[in-house]
Amino acid sequence: MIHLTARLAAILVALLVALPIHLLWRLLRLPSPWPRWFLGAMGWIIGARRQTTGVPLKRNVVFVSNHLSWMDIPILAGRTGSAFVAKAELRAVPLVGWLCTLNRTIFVRREDRMAVTEQIATLRAALSEAWAVTVFPEGTTGDGTELLPFKAPLLAVLDPPPPGVLVQPVRIDYGDATRELAWVGDEPGTAHAARVLRRRGSFTARLTFCTPFDPRDYPGRKAIAAEARARIAAAGGVGAAASL
Repeated sequence: MIHLTARLAAILVALLVALPIHLLWRLLRLPSPWPRWFLGAMGWIIGARRQTTGVPLKRNVVFVSNHLSWMDIPILAGRTGSAFVAKAELRAVPLVGWLCTLNRTIFVRREDRMAVTEQIATLRAALSEAWAVTVFPEGTTGDGTELLPFKAPLLAVLDPPPPGVLVQPVRIDYGDATRELAWVGDEPGTAHAARVLRRRGSFTARLTFCTPFDPRDYPGRKAIAAEARARIAAAGGVGAAASL
């Protein structure tokens, strides 16, 4: 309980430091680095000690990553400044949804087939402004021992690819703590967050940025998903299987 309380207090302090400066920068119409700073600080507060292999692209890129936990977002954002694609339901979560908007999260309704065209247009608009955007094509979190199938429809924004945009696969690994920290099964989100925040000590969060590739070299979203998945699997030393 002490660790949970201390970490929540530290996150609140970091927010109180970053938010007023962020709002000032927005008022002055300046690009604000403070959401990235806050999310990076949040990753450190929850115990993540980041190690990076490879060089992430800064813009005109779609990062395609495996997905282990809600922690992936602050850890990746702290390193890349990327915006994220997230379920629309997250926007309604008190405080969390608002914090997501600060980092330009793109909310999508995956079950709403009628809104797919609009959602793809929103993603393309973000990429046209040279944002870096991260997609988790597994569609859910895994246990870290193997990659789940990649859902090609989640990469619809790359079919056809926007001009000048590259794909960079990313492997997230929490090392010896992966099984303990991964969010799997029917565990409620609040219970998982509390479990992570109560955990003693730190852990190594390894981010492996694979060699980027041009999605135009692959015929459609299924082929793009398969190539990204194969590169992530190779970065983790595990076998690749077909994408969906």
